[in-house]
This record gives sequence, structure tokens and C-alpha cells, in this order.
Amino acid sequence: MTDRGALERALREAGVPAAYYWIEGVHEPAPTPPDFVYLRTRPGGGWETGVYERGSYEPVATHDTEASACAHLRGLLGV
Repeated sequence: MTDRGALERALREAGVPAAYYWIEGVHEPAPTPPDFVYLRTRPGGGWETGVYERGSYEPVATHDTEASACAHLRGLLGV
């Protein structure tokens, strides 16, 4: 995976429910689900993947590249 758009298409094609993930600028379900894995930019640069639970973002990993963040999110979802 090299970009968020391709990641979102791959997850959709794999049948991953839309409420299971949030990808900044590409897939932001509304209303916000109670819990999901996410990919977003970090203040100051880079990318972050993590888990949103009970109204709180919990980072799992930081990434220097969008491709690395996309690959990690895909792995978190088991796809």
C-alpha cells in the first residue's frame, strides 16, 4: 500500500466493515463509531496508527512515510 486511497479501496474490497477503521481525509465515518483503528497525520509531520476507544485516541505506532502507515493499518485489520 502506498497511499490512503488505495488502502481504503483494498479494505472495502476485502469486506472490512466501514465502521472498523478511520483514515484521515479518505474514510471518516459519521457518526463516529465507538471504537476503530485509525491512520492520521502527526502534528509536526509523519503518520500515526492506533486505536480509538471510549472517546480517546491511543497511538500504537508512528511512521515516517504514508506507505508504512498504510501497511501497518492494513496489518492491524488482518488484511
